[in-house]
Amino acid sequence: MALFLFLVIVAMALGIIGTVVHGLGYLLVIGVVLFVADVIFSLLSWSRRTRRRRLR
Repeated sequence: MALFLFLVIVAMALGIIGTVVHGLGYLLVIGVVLFVADVIFSLLSWSRRTRRRRLR
């Protein structure tokens, strides 16, 4: 969970820097890609945890 929060903060910081500083729009793209990858990774790990539990 801490890694997820850290990566979200990094993605937000890259996005803010990419939009504020002229000529660094690629940082915005990197921030968005990092955020999307982090959300997908978290959803996959969450779904793996729920599959392991069996109903009795």
